[in-house]
This record gives sequence, structure tokens and C-alpha cells, in this order.
Amino acid sequence: DTPQHALAVFRQRKETFEPAYIGQELVIALDNIQNPGNMGTIIRLADWFGIHHILCNSECADVYNPKVVQATMGSLARVHIYYCDLVQTIRQHFSSLPVYGTFLDGDNIYQKSLTSNGLIVMGNEGHGISDEIKPLITERLHIPSYPPDAPAGESLNVAIATAITCSEFRRRQENN
Repeated sequence: DTPQHALAVFRQRKETFEPAYIGQELVIALDNIQNPGNMGTIIRLADWFGIHHILCNSECADVYNPKVVQATMGSLARVHIYYCDLVQTIRQHFSSLPVYGTFLDGDNIYQKSLTSNGLIVMGNEGHGISDEIKPLITERLHIPSYPPDAPAGESLNVAIATAITCSEFRRRQENN
């Protein structure tokens, strides 16, 4: 309805997974993120928090879906996205690093020790982290609602949960 007044044509990058950075920084893994708006928002916030690499399984939204591209607001040019077999990649490249995942029954993220490197796995909007990946998570995190005993929504939107999680990792890094 209200198009932008600019048009650009770009060559789509075909990212080749290069694990050289693993162990040096935080990486995000997306497990079946299907909503293009969530996918684009997560790419944008990864860029904001200085996370340069995102691993996606084949069930994730296409990074070049127009809604994903729009939601990244340009961050797609700075964040490397790799589509891969997440189970195999985690087993092969992250076996000696912390693999964090968010769960409703995890440990309070605000009380948990967090590292400046490792993998943060974020699960599907309606089903969470898949059964195949759950056993690979070494650190189960929970974002508590406030106040703790008051009724709250069933869960957080995956993009919002990713933002809170990344923010807490970066806050800890700033304080150390």
C-alpha cells in the first residue's frame, strides 16, 4: 500500500558454513522458525547484539522471503545465515561448547552463569525446541514472568524471547 521510493537488486548469497569462528563467539541456531516476521526480526536483533552467524534447519522460513528481508531492515547484509542439518552440526561442531536453549522448565536466565561463546538454540513458535535437538541442549534457560506468582501469558513470542536472551548474554559480557 505504501511502497518505499527505492528499489535495489542484489545477488543472493549462498553461505558456506565455515566453523572457524565456533568457540570464539555466540552463535544462534533456529529450529523450525516458520514465521517470516519472526525470522527477519531475529536476524535484525542478532545484528544489533553483534552475533554474526545464524544456523537454520530446512524447516525455517526462507531468508530471502520478501517479509523476512523487509523485517531485517538491512541486517541481512551483515549476518551470515546457514541452512544445515542442525542435529549433525551441533554434534559435530558444538560438542565441547555450551549449547543453550530456552524452555518453560529451564533455569532462571537471570541467575544462571552464561558464557561469551557457545550456541543459543531458539525453537518453533508453537512447539518450542524439537525433540531431536532437546537432548543436545546442555544449558536449559527460562525467562521468568513477573511477578513470579502472578498469572501471565502462556509463553513469549520467539523473536521477543531471542531478544531477551541475547540481551542478557551481552549484559553479562559488559559486566565482566
